Amino acid sequence: MKKYLVVLLIVVVGGAILLLPLLKDEPLDFSIRPSAAIFDFKGDPGTFVGKESELKIKLVEDNIKKLEVVYLGKVLKSWKAPKGDLSVTFVPDRVGTSTIQLLSTASDGKEFTDSRYLRVLSDISPVKRKAEVVKEYPHNMMNYTQGLDFYDGDLYEGTGQYGSSRVCRIRLEDGMDKDGLTLGLDGNYFGEGITVMNGLVYQLTWREGKCFIYKLNENYIQLDGEFNFVGQEGWGLCNDGKSLIMSDGSERITFRNPESFQVERVIDVYNDKGPIVALNELEFIDGKIYANVYQTNVVVAIDPESGKILEEIDCSILEGRGRGSGDVLNGIAHNELDGKTYMTGKYWAKLFEVKFVQ
Repeated sequence: MKKYLVVLLIVVVGGAILLLPLLKDEPLDFSIRPSAAIFDFKGDPGTFVGKESELKIKLVEDNIKKLEVVYLGKVLKSWKAPKGDLSVTFVPDRVGTSTIQLLSTASDGKEFTDSRYLRVLSDISPVKRKAEVVKEYPHNMMNYTQGLDFYDGDLYEGTGQYGSSRVCRIRLEDGMDKDGLTLGLDGNYFGEGITVMNGLVYQLTWREGKCFIYKLNENYIQLDGEFNFVGQEGWGLCNDGKSLIMSDGSERITFRNPESFQVERVIDVYNDKGPIVALNELEFIDGKIYANVYQTNVVVAIDPESGKILEEIDCSILEGRGRGSGDVLNGIAHNELDGKTYMTGKYWAKLFEVKFVQ
């Protein structure tokens, strides 16, 4: 009982100490020293790539020693002992949302940071196209299509779902495995996008942080190694002949080294209105990255250097003719030997040769 009385006494005394200034009409001092300088606008700004943009700055304190504006790791402008009205003018050269910072050092040496998110949109409107069916082929309705790719004229498909993920070589004429060439994943892995490069098949996993590598032969597909990665889900995969190009379900596209799977560079994918998220299965065609937008009938063509969306392709006609009781549109493959492009979906009964028209 004594223990509880002591606790009660502490609470009462502590409360009295806090309430005493209020009873005397003396306000509590909870003030926090503001930044020495701040951006002179509310919220997070937006602009367009290639457009000259001005950011105004307000000095909160006098006698500031140093001021810097930092964007994408580079100092846009700096001042020593700044005075008066300040601003910085710059031209963003890439789309995406990045942090822009105002770093200030006060007269007493204390450092402050005002950080904002700067959203940079594309300066072009995507060309509108649609898919047109050239020819229909059967597709194995048991295949939950995650990746589709041609190599040396042969079509390869990667499928998903735990317990039924695999990589296989496909016959166009009936949609079934060609020459029995198929290799399944362990039931603990959910297969995602695939791409074939220099005789090797690369296959992502969804949440398991692995990319499996298979060696191709006329008579077999053989596991040849694996990469580990962290911080991303695996969704779509393609290649440009030099790098592996990976999507993760966001607006982000990551270029990776095929020898080490290390990140080489990253682009954000934007049109003139904002980011395009849920980028899924990928294919590299004539210098552009084509991506299914998950759970839609839209495919976008992306500039691999800037991340700008160049084309938006309506593929609704494919769903009407091939989906049946299957799942969503997913899967693009381009045969470089004859220039033909093919598309299908998860558990679809048909695969289509298509062309993209105005």
